[in-house]
Amino acid sequence: MSANNQTKYLVETAIFAALAMGLSLIPDFASWFTPSFGAIVLVIFALRRGVKYGVLAGLIWGLLHFLFGRVYYLSMSQVLIEYILAFMSMGIAGLFTPSLRTALSQGYKQKAWMIGSLAALAAVGLRYLWHFIAGVIFWGSYAPKGTSAWMYSLSVNGTAACLTFIFVVVVTLVLITYQATIFLPKD
Repeated sequence: MSANNQTKYLVETAIFAALAMGLSLIPDFASWFTPSFGAIVLVIFALRRGVKYGVLAGLIWGLLHFLFGRVYYLSMSQVLIEYILAFMSMGIAGLFTPSLRTALSQGYKQKAWMIGSLAALAAVGLRYLWHFIAGVIFWGSYAPKGTSAWMYSLSVNGTAACLTFIFVVVVTLVLITYQATIFLPKD
């Protein structure tokens, strides 16, 4: 890869991370149960550029939460799990990039839809697994009386994960259907 392409990819990474953060600033409409709209942009970017740049974009997105004062801090390990590992995890959607490109270039839209959906499930699922773990370990004491930390974390994080997954899949499938070239960059 040329230095020019490397620079271009890094700039694109920063732009997509900033877009994800911008979407994260949409006001919560249901407190903790609100979907993560920034996840849409991260999955699309990871499917466009692959794991390496997807993970980097996720890291930048997580770090931008500090800059915007959107970090809920209980301990250093909680911050590491919820703002570094969880956001970087979104980049694993990029593992599906080669398969998606092959399906799209061969004209297999239904296969591309399946690959896009699996990529969304992997990325959103892994991210919210980290949030679930943090919820049990760090946030469980905030559970309503009589509710276990496991159930509390599952209800809060599980609802947000399901809503996020739905939004990510819908947008990804629409783009695969009507604007598939976004996943086939010419570089």
